[in-house]
Amino acid sequence: MADFSNNIEFIRDLIARKSRNSLSSKLLVAIGTLILIGSTIFWYMIIVRGEQMFLQNTVEHAETYTEMIEKTLFANMHALQTGAIQQTIEAIGTSRNIRGIRIFTFDGKVIFSSDPGKVDSLISRDSPSCRLCHSSGAVPGRESLKIKEGETAWMIVRQEDSGRFIKLARPIMNRKSCSTAACHQHSPEKKVLGILETDYSLSSIDRTIVRQKVTTVFFGVVFTAFCSVVLCVILWKLIIRPIMLLSDGMKKVSEGDLDHHIEINTRDEMGMIARTFNQMTQELKADRQKLENWARELEEEVNRKTEEIRRGQEQLFHAEKLASLGRMAAGVAHEINSPLTGIVTFAHLLLKRIPPENKMDREDLEVIIEQAERCSKIIKGLLGFSRAIPSEKTEIDINATIRQTIDIIRNQAKFHNVKIHLDLDPELPRVRGDASQLQQVYMNLMINAADAMNDRGEVHIATREVNDNGKSFVEIEFTDTGPGIPEEYLGKLFEPFFTTKPVGKGTGLGLAVSHGIIKKHGGYIRVKSTPGKGTSFYLRIPVPAGDEQV
Repeated sequence: MADFSNNIEFIRDLIARKSRNSLSSKLLVAIGTLILIGSTIFWYMIIVRGEQMFLQNTVEHAETYTEMIEKTLFANMHALQTGAIQQTIEAIGTSRNIRGIRIFTFDGKVIFSSDPGKVDSLISRDSPSCRLCHSSGAVPGRESLKIKEGETAWMIVRQEDSGRFIKLARPIMNRKSCSTAACHQHSPEKKVLGILETDYSLSSIDRTIVRQKVTTVFFGVVFTAFCSVVLCVILWKLIIRPIMLLSDGMKKVSEGDLDHHIEINTRDEMGMIARTFNQMTQELKADRQKLENWARELEEEVNRKTEEIRRGQEQLFHAEKLASLGRMAAGVAHEINSPLTGIVTFAHLLLKRIPPENKMDREDLEVIIEQAERCSKIIKGLLGFSRAIPSEKTEIDINATIRQTIDIIRNQAKFHNVKIHLDLDPELPRVRGDASQLQQVYMNLMINAADAMNDRGEVHIATREVNDNGKSFVEIEFTDTGPGIPEEYLGKLFEPFFTTKPVGKGTGLGLAVSHGIIKKHGGYIRVKSTPGKGTSFYLRIPVPAGDEQV
C-alpha cells in the first residue's frame, strides 16, 4: 500500500513538473497513438471481414434455397401444372426471410409470383431485376443475358421502408426432358425459358451484424484499453520511472548534492546506468573532497608563506638596521684606532724616559701598551672582517682563518661563558678561497651555537683532510653542546628567512648565506643533530689537485 501511494505521488509530481516536450510524454503519446491506430485498423478489419462473411454465408444460403425452389417447381413445370406452380410459389413466399418469389420471361412479363396481384405485370427496364440479369444499358433480351446455366446472380437492394434484401436471379433452362415431352410448348432451340427471382430479406442478418459490431467494438475498446494500461505500466516500470529517477539524480548532482543515490536495482541497461551514475557521484564526491583539501592546504600554505614573507621583510629591515649599525661601528672603530695608536706611541716614549730602577711605573706603562695593542688588534680584526672588498680567491690557511675569527669573538660578552676547544690539523693542506667570506661563515656558525646554548656551553672546532669519492676535501667541524635541532627542521635550515629564534633575535639569513659561500667555493655543508645532545656542522672545501695545488 505504501509503494502504491509512493507511485501515485511520484506520478502527480511527474505530471506537475513535466511538459509536453519531455521524453516520457513523447513516448506515451507515440505509443498511445500507435496502439490507437493499430487497434482501430485491426478491429475495423475484423468488423468488415465479419460482415462480408455473414453476407457470403447468407448469399450461399439464399442460392441454395433458390436452387431448391427451382427443383421443387421443376416437376410441376414438366407436368404443365401452372396452378400448382402458383400455389407452391405462394406457399414458399410466406416463409421467414422470403420477401417475394416470381418467374418472368425475357420480355419482363411476370408469369408466376408469390404476390398474385403482380401476375401478368411487366417489369420496368430500370428495375433492379433487369440490371441484375442483363448487361447495363442493353435492351432485355436473350442476347444480353449475363447469367449462365447453373449460375445465380445476386445483388443487395436497399429500400427505405423495408431495409435491405438480396435479390437473386436464376435462369430456368430448357432441359432435354422438357423439350422432348409431348406436352411441352417450347422448341429445343430455346435454351432459357425464363428467370426465377427470389428476394431474400437481410433484416435478421443486419440485426446480427449490428449486434456483432457493437460486441466487437465493445470488446475491442476493452482489449485496447487493457493493452494500453498494461503497456503503460510496463513502460512506467521499465523506462519512464528509471529515466525520471536518472533525470532527478542528475539535477540534484548538478545542484551540488553528491550524496544522492539512485535506487534502480534491475539487471538491465537502466540498472547498469544507475550503478554507473552512483559510482560517478561517489568519485565526484571523493574528487571534490580532494579539491577542498587541496584548497585548504593551499590556503594554509599561502598563509604560511605570507607570514614567512612578512617575517622576512621584518628580518630584512632588521638586517638592514644591523648593516647600518655595522657600518657605523666600523667607522667608530676606525676613529678609535687613531687614538689607540697615539696612546701606544706615547706610552713607548714614556717607557724609554723612565729609568730602569723605576720598575713600578715601567710595569704600569707596559700594561697600558699591552692593553692598547690588544684593543688595536681587536679593532683591526673587526675592520678587516667588515671590509667590503671584491671577492678574490687566494691561498688560504684554514687554521689561520679560524684563529683570526676566534680572536675577534673571544672577548665578546656572548662568548664569556662559552668554552672554545680547537683541534686543528697542523698538516692541513691549503685551499683557494676568500678568507673574509669564510670568516663570515665561521662567525655565523659560532653565533648560532652561542644562541642555541643560551651563551653558556662548549664549542668544539676541528679540521681534518678527508677523501670523498676519490676527491680530497678540507673538513671543518663545528660541534656545540646545545639542545639540538628537531628532525623536521633539518631540511629547511638553509632556506632564506627560516629561523627558530624569537622575533628580533635572528634574521634567518645566516645559514642561507653560509651555504651560498661554501657552495661558491665548490664545497658543501652537512648537518648532524641529536635532540638533547647538540648539533654538528661539517664544512667541506675541495683541495686543489695536480697543477691547481697552491
